[in-house]
Amino acid sequence: MMVSILKQIEQTLLAELQQAVVKAEICSTEQLPSIHLEKPKDETHGDYATNVAMQLTKIARKNPREIAQSIQQHIDMEKAHIKKMEIAGPGFLNFYMNKAYLHQVIHEVVEQAEHYGRSTIGSGKKVQVEFVSANPTGSLHLGHARGAAIGDALCNIFDFAGFDVTREYYVNDGGNQMNNLAISLEARYMQALGMEKEMPEDGYYAKDIIQYAEALKKEKGDSLLSYSSEDRLNWFKTFGLEKQLNKIKADLHDFQVDFDVWFSESSLYESDAIDEVLQLLKQKGKVYEEEGALWLETMPYGDDKNRVLIKKDGSYTYLTPDIAYHKNKYDRGFDVVMNIWGADHHGYINRVKAAMSALDYDANKLEIIISQMVSLFENGEKVKMSKRTGKAVTMQELIEQVGVDAVRYFFIMRSTDSHLDFDLDLAVSKSNENPVFYVQYAHARICSILTQAEEQGVTLASIDEVDFSLLDSKAELAILNKIAQLQHEITLAAEQRAPHRIVRYIYELAGAFHSYYKGHRVIQEEEQALTQARLYLITALRTVLQNVLKLIGVSAPEKM
Repeated sequence: MMVSILKQIEQTLLAELQQAVVKAEICSTEQLPSIHLEKPKDETHGDYATNVAMQLTKIARKNPREIAQSIQQHIDMEKAHIKKMEIAGPGFLNFYMNKAYLHQVIHEVVEQAEHYGRSTIGSGKKVQVEFVSANPTGSLHLGHARGAAIGDALCNIFDFAGFDVTREYYVNDGGNQMNNLAISLEARYMQALGMEKEMPEDGYYAKDIIQYAEALKKEKGDSLLSYSSEDRLNWFKTFGLEKQLNKIKADLHDFQVDFDVWFSESSLYESDAIDEVLQLLKQKGKVYEEEGALWLETMPYGDDKNRVLIKKDGSYTYLTPDIAYHKNKYDRGFDVVMNIWGADHHGYINRVKAAMSALDYDANKLEIIISQMVSLFENGEKVKMSKRTGKAVTMQELIEQVGVDAVRYFFIMRSTDSHLDFDLDLAVSKSNENPVFYVQYAHARICSILTQAEEQGVTLASIDEVDFSLLDSKAELAILNKIAQLQHEITLAAEQRAPHRIVRYIYELAGAFHSYYKGHRVIQEEEQALTQARLYLITALRTVLQNVLKLIGVSAPEKM
């Protein structure tokens, strides 16, 4: 993708600054330090600022204000798009830019359309993101939903920033929970047949297990009773896994989340990958036996204590297959291996990273994002249980109550490391206090204006015939400036692993439009040239709103 207009302006400003320093004979090109531009937090201090004058004091042997004055005298302000230049404090240079260049942004958006905001900053780097990965024994809860929203948005952002992204779900089908699922299904099946059968103490009591059993009774009668006990449990294990996994896949698909890879934990056992990784750790001298158990030395790599791999009874700990799985990820050649885990996994980070180091892999390639807890509030009170089931609220129930758009927007709008209070009343309200409504309404409003123009017979002229210099109000330039920042914002969101930045960006963009709408009429019969410029402005804005809403998995309705 082409470099954004803002990036071009910054590059031009830097080039003109460098030339001004050399022209002023402050130093030679070889002596010139790297010049950095910053965006002042207070817009009254200009659009850009630099401390280059302070950087040059030792070389020039002059005070920084004197150096700043020399730069000011020698810079080509027109070439650098500078409207006004000031020296502040000990020698900062503040630049107030001529914003006429922003009109080019409309051309960029119209030309690039759904690709506007893309970049190649990722250079095709391979990123694997594993997220959700719930046990296939029950419904997805709110923590899974937040992880799903964050993970999917982050993958979209990575893709837009030029990374090669793989979405992966780790199916926990190799542990004891699958045996418990099979025993629970067997018990419910026998109960459905009118037999007395107790549920296991740590079984699964969800309604769907009862429903599966009732369906099996209708379909198979009592034929499963003819199987040997072992064969019957294996059958129920396979059946239960398929049913639960299909339910999870369907729920995630409804939530606009689909995966490229569904990786089975049991495949690690079937392929002997776990035994192989244990042998490798033994060969490297990273394990030892103590008190009848096999331990991995993780303390030398930053863990607070060494970890058990094989317990006294010969069974694996949770860590052992996880090491084999992460080795598999590394061996697939990803440049970044990323996990999005729930808040209860924080203590697990060091041991997995340490295990990778013990295998002589680069632990820095493994990035772990912790998604903090979610609390639901309704009528100002914390919601602990589902009204329908009396148990924890599931992702599907939340979607049914407030809709996919609100759930995704609310779950992404806060930083992953902050606890989220989800206000159910706010999420369903049709008011500007509801942020997702506020943003979507901006898009719907633009669509309404464009429909009105069409109904009045006003069609868009050729873009080359439009006089965009007429877009000179503070509100119009603010919108254009915000649109111009999109590529930079997506780059930062990708680099910082911070999808909430994109939500903040689109909220501010919607706010800029709503303010503009109050004070500016787009369609003006008496001023056709201005009407054309403004129609192109809001058309570009609509495209950007659509692109960003798509990144976070939220729809862009045309009517509300």
